[in-house]
Amino acid sequence: MHIVAVLALDGVIPFDLATPLEVFGRVRLADGSTPYEVRVYSAAGTVRAGAFTLDAPWGLETLLDADTIMLPGCADGAVVVPEGVLTLLRKAAADGTRLASICVGAFILAETGLLDGLRATTHWLAASALAARYPRVEVDPGVLYVDNGQFLTSAGAAAGLDLCLHLIRRDHGSAVAADAARLSVMPLEREGGQAQFIVPEQPPTPRGSTLEPLLRWMQENTDVDLTLGDIAARGGMSIRTLNRRFREQTGTTPLQWLLRARIRRAQHLLEASDEPVEQIAGRVGFGSPTAFRDRFKRVVGASPQTYRAAFRRSASPR
Repeated sequence: MHIVAVLALDGVIPFDLATPLEVFGRVRLADGSTPYEVRVYSAAGTVRAGAFTLDAPWGLETLLDADTIMLPGCADGAVVVPEGVLTLLRKAAADGTRLASICVGAFILAETGLLDGLRATTHWLAASALAARYPRVEVDPGVLYVDNGQFLTSAGAAAGLDLCLHLIRRDHGSAVAADAARLSVMPLEREGGQAQFIVPEQPPTPRGSTLEPLLRWMQENTDVDLTLGDIAARGGMSIRTLNRRFREQTGTTPLQWLLRARIRRAQHLLEASDEPVEQIAGRVGFGSPTAFRDRFKRVVGASPQTYRAAFRRSASPR
């Protein structure tokens, strides 16, 4: 029997906690047997979990019996993980135990040092904080999960389901994992990564900066095939000065800033209109629908058609 330990620290996120309980707990093999025993562990008996508290039936003294340890995230991303917990996780890893995090549980796993030098992910909102706090971890905010063999991390919320199904497939094959996916009403594999779920920030328009009028003009002309010369002429400066001021005030180049504005505009049109993709490509300044599709998928992580299917707004009630 493969023991899956779900470690509940104080302030655990209920969704993250419940995901491995439900997914692994429902798995059945062809002969009807249950391959996983799922246990909830905590350092202290009673744990706060948002709107409720829970009493974990398992203490840390038997955590090393587990074959897989799941690390749900905590609502407080700055939570201090007890040193005794970190020591046990390192010991478990040394013994060959598999460790996997869900959402911001990646902060717990990174605190052990076990992710140093490895690629990892977390919820896109927390990715920059993870990278800043643990610079030796290669943070990839655009994927649903990362499998390093013994150490795995997943992005936010539903990506924890993807990770659990992936582990089941590793352990027992695609047929068993597909049955588990159906029970969870989930596809076994989802197209794209979490980049498609990131709400893109509007390209920055620093208030009071010397570039503000120029940036607003660029936003209003995303349908025009603007060159560096056009932008510099509009701003009344040389191309060299334009590039320098953009770096200083926006942190990027004029054309990269314009690209972000075009993709953001395209996402809005895909969500809010029925216009064909070919027409949207022209409206956001791409001369070729093929070039638009390629660039959109590279930036967003999904094709325009897939993005529209996922995020098309329902028609307003009449």
